Amino acid sequence: MEIKTFNLEEKLSPKYFLEQIKPYLKFLLKYDQDKLWEMDTQLLPKRLQKLRRNYRAFAEKHLKPYALEIDVNKNKELLEKVKIEAAKAGYFSDLLPSPIGSVDWLTYRYPFHWIAAIKYEELCAACGGLGLLIGAHSLGVAPILVSGDLNIIFNHLYPILKKNKKGIPTLMAFAITEPSGGSDVEDTEGGARYKPLTTAKRVSGGWLLNGRKVFISDGDIAHAVTVFAAIENKGLDSWTCFLVYDGTPGFSRGRNELKMGQRASSATELIFEDCFVPDSQVVGGLEKGWMLNRLTLNYSRIPVGSIALGIARGAMEHAIDFAKNHTFAGKKLIEYQEIQMQIADMLILTSASRMMIWQYAKTWQAHQSWSSMIKVFCSDTAMKVCEIAMDILSNHSIYHKNYVEKHFRDARLTQIYEGTNQINRLAIIEDQIDELFN
Repeated sequence: MEIKTFNLEEKLSPKYFLEQIKPYLKFLLKYDQDKLWEMDTQLLPKRLQKLRRNYRAFAEKHLKPYALEIDVNKNKELLEKVKIEAAKAGYFSDLLPSPIGSVDWLTYRYPFHWIAAIKYEELCAACGGLGLLIGAHSLGVAPILVSGDLNIIFNHLYPILKKNKKGIPTLMAFAITEPSGGSDVEDTEGGARYKPLTTAKRVSGGWLLNGRKVFISDGDIAHAVTVFAAIENKGLDSWTCFLVYDGTPGFSRGRNELKMGQRASSATELIFEDCFVPDSQVVGGLEKGWMLNRLTLNYSRIPVGSIALGIARGAMEHAIDFAKNHTFAGKKLIEYQEIQMQIADMLILTSASRMMIWQYAKTWQAHQSWSSMIKVFCSDTAMKVCEIAMDILSNHSIYHKNYVEKHFRDARLTQIYEGTNQINRLAIIEDQIDELFN
C-alpha cells in the first residue's frame, strides 16, 4: 500500500489540517474548499441558487462570446441575436409572475430587487453593456409597476410582456434626463430649483409633449418609453409619467452618443414635438411623476450596484486567468506574492460588495439610504478592482478588444448613471436627516 507523504507546507495548509479534525467536531469546524463563487451561491436559498447558476450559464453562452465584437463594432446581427435569446430566457418579462410575466409565483417569495441583483451581477460579469441593454428594459417597466396602475399594467404592459414571453424582443426605456438636467432631477434640492424643459400641455383627450431627453439607455430600440414631463408652466413637482410608443407622431430619435463604455446599450436622444399622448397612457395619475421617479430609483440603484459588481468580477476573473497563464522572469505571475496580494484585494472588494447587496436586498422595501449606499460603494469599488486588474496585465491592459480594458471602461459609467455618486451621497443624508439633524 502506497503511503502518501506531505512536505511541511502541505501539512500546514487548510486542506491538510481540516482533515485532522475529530469526526464529532467536523460539522462545526470543517468546511469544504470550493470555488468562492460556489461558496457564495450556497449562501442563497435553494431557488435563488438555481437562478444564479442559470444566469451564469446564459451569460457564458450568449453574452461573453460576443462581448468584444459588439463593444468595438456594434454588430447589429449579434445584438439582435442576444435580444432574442434574452427574450426566450424570460429576461424581458421576469419582473412579474406568471401569467402576466415569466416567473413562477414561488420565486416571488423573495424581493424582486434581490433577484435582479443576482441576475445583473452574472450578466455583467460577461458584458456590462449587454447586461445594461437587458436591464434598461426593466427600468422602463419599473414606473408602471410602482404606480400600481392596473389600467396601464393590463392594457399596455401585459401585451409587451406577452410578446417577450414568445421570444419577440419588445423593449421599454426610461426617460428622465434632459440636456440641462441630469442628476439635478434625482435630488430633492436640485429638483426644487430645476426648470423642466420637457413639458405637457393639456388638449382635448390627452396631452401634447414637447422637449428632449438625452442619454436614454436603449432609447433607439425601445418599443415604448416611460417619459417624465412637467405640466406646462409648472415646476418639477408637477412631473407626470407618460407612456409613449414608438411611431407616435411627434416622437423621434436624435443622435446616439459615442460612449466610452457599456457600448452595447445605446445612449439616445429622444425628441418630442407636439407628441400627443392620450389620457389612458398617463401612468399613475397627474403630477405623480416625482414620486414614481424616486421610488423607481430606490429599487433600481440596487441592481446598478450589481452591474458594477459584475463588471468588477469580470475584470478580476480575466486578470486571474492572465496571472495563471503569463510568465515573468521564468515564473508564472500567480506565483509572485505581490500578485497574490492584489488578487486577494480584488476578492475582498468584490465579496464585500456582494454581501452588502444581498444583505440590504433581502428586505421588500428598498430604502433610499441603503440603495444609494449600495450604488456608491459598489461602483467606486468596481473602479478600484478594475484598476488592480489593469495593473496585473501591465502593458497588455491597454490593448483594445481586451476584456479587462473593456471592463475598466464599463465600470466608469456605473458611477454616473442612476444619479452620480455625489448625488447619491446626498440622498443618503436626506434619508437620514431626522437622525442627523435632530
